[in-house]
Amino acid sequence: MKTILNNRDIEYSVRKSARAHCVRLTINCDASLVVTVPRYFFSTRQIENFLQVKAGWILEKIDFFKKFGKSVKIGGGKSEYKKNCEQARALVAQKIIELNRNNYFLFNRVAIKNNKTRWGSCSKKHNLNFNYKIIYLPEHLAKYIVAHELCHLKELNHSARFWRLLGEFIPDYKKWRKELKRIAL
Repeated sequence: MKTILNNRDIEYSVRKSARAHCVRLTINCDASLVVTVPRYFFSTRQIENFLQVKAGWILEKIDFFKKFGKSVKIGGGKSEYKKNCEQARALVAQKIIELNRNNYFLFNRVAIKNNKTRWGSCSKKHNLNFNYKIIYLPEHLAKYIVAHELCHLKELNHSARFWRLLGEFIPDYKKWRKELKRIAL
């Protein structure tokens, strides 16, 4: 299908899914747009209206993938995970030592995982989890992820206090966060 967004012709495909509960937009690394909708969903006109509302975001992502799309592939599969797990563990340990010099953050354990959607997480039990693909990131983004999860040891949410605390360790965290969002797992 085709639509016009901000005077640009954009092709897209529609995928109906029994598991979808809302509309989901996916921009693939080849800059193609896929609109996933619930099976019972709207008409073509409603989809077009939704695309118009999201036009700015869609065009930004399409332009990004046209520029960078196929030049970087991050990881792939269990064998890749096993091969790089120890390297990721060493990188995370180094960043924790660097950021936690005064032992301000107390944690239970650190695990390296093969997550599909998260770079890191922190549990209520103070366990830190990191995606092994952190090794493929620029050093400053790896530092941001580790600092972000360490700050969750003090604030288990994304409140203003959390962001202030993160700002003490990573003054440019807003810039780095935005940069990280452009990199898909």
